[in-house]
Amino acid sequence: MNKGLASPSGLLETWVAERCPAAASKWFRDQLALLRANPSDKTTYLALGYATRRLGKDDLTLSAEDLASAERARAGWDPSDWSVDQAARLAFILASYDVDASRFRDRLEQLFRTADVGELITFYRGLPLYPEPQLHIARAREGARSGMQPIFEAVAHRNPYPAEQFDENSWNHMVLKALFIGSTLAPIQGLDRRANPTLMRMLCDYAHERWAAGRAVSPELWRCVGPHADQEALDDLGRVLKTGDDRDRQAAALALGTASSSAAKRLLDTVPSLAAETKSGRLTWATFAAT
Repeated sequence: MNKGLASPSGLLETWVAERCPAAASKWFRDQLALLRANPSDKTTYLALGYATRRLGKDDLTLSAEDLASAERARAGWDPSDWSVDQAARLAFILASYDVDASRFRDRLEQLFRTADVGELITFYRGLPLYPEPQLHIARAREGARSGMQPIFEAVAHRNPYPAEQFDENSWNHMVLKALFIGSTLAPIQGLDRRANPTLMRMLCDYAHERWAAGRAVSPELWRCVGPHADQEALDDLGRVLKTGDDRDRQAAALALGTASSSAAKRLLDTVPSLAAETKSGRLTWATFAAT
């Protein structure tokens, strides 16, 4: 198979088959053939039910070439931390599609309703691969409302679906939820592109609530504030520059570097060393997240 031109389902099939012993690989491909020939509920549930037992839960451990193929097959698709059984289960689900998108959605909904936590993580990670993505928005929103961090992150992290399909309200609440449950923002795709004034105000209000309670504010919060910072937000960033620790001050400087107002530029220039780091590109949100 030419991996560079493969479909997501084709890549999943190749990755799983290559990483399993011969007998397990044969079972996996036999199940795919059965599903393509007879995509019934029973055939789907049986394949999904035996996936872990027959194939194991090892990491896929994808190469840079594999990840590049994933990106070409589906923009934004990042299966870098998937396991063999997750990839197999999603291959089975995709193989069960019989051109009836509504029937596929109903079957998937039934799977979500009966899934354990591990299965929920798998099914949510598959959101960018399912046909007719608009049919799964309500399900994705439910996952993004979860208070269970692994389930929330299956939707929010390394997943192009929310940035593509969520309206502004759903997007904003997902970002705020990430901070509320102690999740990180850096793995959220489209974070900078989807920043908006309403989210800026929500995050500043959240920061004030945290400060009033004597609690710390995640420095990542300021990433979505900077591009749309009003004067009140600039006052908040100024406070962080004066009272925050090194990480807080770096985040405030990065946020100010994305603001367009002359007031923001003047405020950034009050911390010359940080201003120089942001302007030179030595300090970016990517380098900030990596430290």
